[in-house]
Amino acid sequence: MKKILVTGGAGFIGSHLCERLINDGNEVICMDNYFTGSKKNILHLLDSPYFELVRHDVTHPYFVEVDEIYNMACPASPVHYQYNPIKTIKTSVMGAINMLGLAKRIKAKVLQASTSEVYGDPIVHPQTENYWGNVNPIGIRSCYDEGKRCAESLFINYHTQNNVNIKIIRIFNTYGPKMNPNDGRVVSNFIVQALKGEDITIFGNGMQTRSFQYVDDLVEGAIRMMNSRDEFIGPVNIGNPGEFTMIELANMILELTNSKSKLIYLPLPADDPTQRQPNIELAKKELNGWVPKTPLKEGLIKTINYFDNLLTY
Repeated sequence: MKKILVTGGAGFIGSHLCERLINDGNEVICMDNYFTGSKKNILHLLDSPYFELVRHDVTHPYFVEVDEIYNMACPASPVHYQYNPIKTIKTSVMGAINMLGLAKRIKAKVLQASTSEVYGDPIVHPQTENYWGNVNPIGIRSCYDEGKRCAESLFINYHTQNNVNIKIIRIFNTYGPKMNPNDGRVVSNFIVQALKGEDITIFGNGMQTRSFQYVDDLVEGAIRMMNSRDEFIGPVNIGNPGEFTMIELANMILELTNSKSKLIYLPLPADDPTQRQPNIELAKKELNGWVPKTPLKEGLIKTINYFDNLLTY
């Protein structure tokens, strides 16, 4: 049994990770300040004697004895990270400093949940880990993009200067149950609008693409990365290389929900990437052949059922 700290553990991805780690026989400390996370996501874990919930902001130092740290804390949807951009940067940068400092003191292994947003609006397609990205450092999305890029730099430098055992994953668009219905992400937006019979809002011409991975596939990739050989620190792309346009996604959701919603088109937000697709060859090689296993339609059905129950409850 390992003792594991998960920052942002009450969030969408963090809660799935906590559940998986508990089911795998570990002791888990879930830290969250509930800025975007919710107790509802981890209520079912509170009865476990091996699960502990701590209300704490990762921008403040935290002292605990653990074997591993998953640093998942940060608002990850544009609606939330643009609501308080300074808080977003502080969470990424100061949170990384605090968790790296903790890992250094107690000699724990620490994993950084970075993001495909470090690639910005990419001019290389699909994106490989050695691509440096195309990011506007003063744009509306920079609080998240540059915050995560700085966190990666901190992780690398703590590793080279202080020999901290680090891992870095770059998470591509992820969806599934426990998403916040108001978080502004495209999958949750489309599903909620379709279930309510509202117009489905597509930004731009709808031909921009994203690659969607189901949350269980991401959790599997993150755990495999944590358990990979010490010499492999990343960064490594964790995403589904299947590429879909916004119109394709909207039509698939309309079909699965039997919705009569209409598609409407709005202006594309500033710095919104036109293409996003991971190259996952490095993950396949280093993470025991990891590949996402959940087809988009299958994952959408599970996610639609979750939102359907949530909206009718």
